[in-house]
Amino acid sequence: MKPPNTLNPTSDKDREITDVVLRDGTRLGSFIRRRVRDTAEADDILQDVFHDLVQAYHLPAPIEQVSAWLFRVARNRIIDRFRKKKELSLGEFGDADDIDDEYRLDLALPAPEEGPEAQYARTVLLDELQQALDELPENQREVFIAHELEGVSFKEMAAQSGVAVNTLLARKRYAVLYLRSRLQEIYDDFDM
Repeated sequence: MKPPNTLNPTSDKDREITDVVLRDGTRLGSFIRRRVRDTAEADDILQDVFHDLVQAYHLPAPIEQVSAWLFRVARNRIIDRFRKKKELSLGEFGDADDIDDEYRLDLALPAPEEGPEAQYARTVLLDELQQALDELPENQREVFIAHELEGVSFKEMAAQSGVAVNTLLARKRYAVLYLRSRLQEIYDDFDM
């Protein structure tokens, strides 16, 4: 017989997982669907991410920032799917509240399977992107990463930070312009 105040750790974890799915499921699904055109494939990725969440929740070490973890796993799953198809396009990281293409960074990476030159170009582009991100002013970098990589909308950012949507749009625009100029030199070098 159990003592009356003992919690069932399995049901607590199940409840936590349910809370995470309810809290982040819609936003995560939108994040994936904006990057994967095929609805069935997007749904598969979403299911895979939630499966990974369940598996991770049953490990002894807890996940620190669950929402960030989910979006990172989703992004990695999307990249893996595109790699398998020999097409990797990270240029669809827009959002419904983007005004036009000047707020988007279209980054097309060659698939690693395309040979040694493609692998080298990919490595150089990703290294250059990381360096360029590090060079951005902090407020521009934060907006760019939150919107492009974590799928946070400008409205959500504005509500969280108290910064006006137009200011956030401007910060992202400046970040995109800078990143485009930095990466264009690499694209030109590789004749992409």
